[in-house]
Amino acid sequence: MNRWMGKIKALILLGFVSLVLAACGKENLTALDPKGYGAEVSMDIMILSIIIMIAVFVIVMLVYTVAIIRFRRKKGQENYIPKQVEGNHKLEIVWTAIPIVLVIILAVPTIFTVFDLADDADASESISIDVTGNQYWWHFNYSNEEIQTSQDMYIPVNEKVYLNIDSADVIHSFWVPTISGKMDANPENTNTMYIEAYEEGVYWGKCAELCGPSHSLMDFKIVVVSQEEYDQWVEDMKSVDPEAEPETASAQEGKDLFEANSCIGCHAIGSSPSAVGPNLTNFANRTTLAGVEDLTYENLVDWLMNPEALKPGNKMTGNYPELSEDEASSIAEYLLGLDHSEINPESAGNE
Repeated sequence: MNRWMGKIKALILLGFVSLVLAACGKENLTALDPKGYGAEVSMDIMILSIIIMIAVFVIVMLVYTVAIIRFRRKKGQENYIPKQVEGNHKLEIVWTAIPIVLVIILAVPTIFTVFDLADDADASESISIDVTGNQYWWHFNYSNEEIQTSQDMYIPVNEKVYLNIDSADVIHSFWVPTISGKMDANPENTNTMYIEAYEEGVYWGKCAELCGPSHSLMDFKIVVVSQEEYDQWVEDMKSVDPEAEPETASAQEGKDLFEANSCIGCHAIGSSPSAVGPNLTNFANRTTLAGVEDLTYENLVDWLMNPEALKPGNKMTGNYPELSEDEASSIAEYLLGLDHSEINPESAGNE
């Protein structure tokens, strides 16, 4: 008895913890509160599938209840054999046809939605962004505007934005659940989708394909702003001068160290397409470091001193000379001065 009581208590505790954890998460990292066209139509299909499953469950339970009540064994009928329905063609046709009909009801809108979200008929008239997945960060190339940025994608509200998605190394998966569904990022081909956000704000994205030890840390953001703010952001990004002098002597020292330690060989400032690491043009406008940590002076110094401790398996580790704390501090001060636009995630709200 005591053994069973222990198991019951464990199940109750597990249920309570599951209920509490079900409420954890970020406001704009959920597929259940759609704020974009792709997420909205996906939600409609989810609701349709849930309705079908509930209807099937209710009907099966009704039939089951009727069967166990009406046809239960009665006293005096221990050897009674009920009427057999084996080989009844009508019944076999019915319970074969019903699943087929249900699959068709679910498959037709699903197929239409898949083709709809991949339709690029008006791509030439819309914003086009080349999205490249890397271990463990995302790069965004605004081909028409000749802008390069990483980790934070800026788009205007209520506008179709076409994404050409590929990978620079292994298979990744681009997913912003509140705005749209998933799309694989493959190293050998480009997949196209479009996104359209209904509300301004900051929406979190994830890599949805296991891609290495820091897969769970491969986060990014889509910053949705008004058309006017987007136009201003584009102008700000275009006018960036990579050679601009920092405002303080310490930041200038950091800039010199940044160049002397070959950081500029991997990280572009401006619109250089040749960089192999994240673009740092608007680095200080971001609110997170490496996608997951708060962008603070202390966290940035720690990252420069030991990036492996934050993101295991990242390609930055070991690819530059070891820095002293003073050197890392100077470089951090320089990087935190790269705030070339007043349009940022905090100004967009919902951060």
